[in-house]
Amino acid sequence: LIGRLNHVAIAVPDLAAAIALYRDTLGATLSAEQVLPEHGVRLVFADLPNTRIELMEPLDTTSPIAGFLQKNSRGGIHHICYEVGDIAAAADELVAKGARVLGDGKPRIGAHGNPVLFLHPADFLGTLIELEEVR
Repeated sequence: LIGRLNHVAIAVPDLAAAIALYRDTLGATLSAEQVLPEHGVRLVFADLPNTRIELMEPLDTTSPIAGFLQKNSRGGIHHICYEVGDIAAAADELVAKGARVLGDGKPRIGAHGNPVLFLHPADFLGTLIELEEVR
């Protein structure tokens, strides 16, 4: 069902500071900043040889990331993203197996321009899972 690890997302309280840390301390190559109002975040990706790290900051206090940061003020791993070939088929299969898709269950367009869904962390060992359709 799941394919390769697409990225690990880290919620951060200060995107500029996180960019400086990853660029200047770790030597990572970073993407251009993106603003995704429909997801309530501003983000960049650190490109690694085998995956990406998503650094994301909430746009405002209504962002789900703002809620995460209220509990984890210094930031932390927010979710992991796996690739799937057909997101609708993957969602149908997972729901049939008892997994819960968050929100209205319909894919939204993510940072890479592909459909994404999130799976309830209580169903996956306490980990928020993002599925991204990559063909």
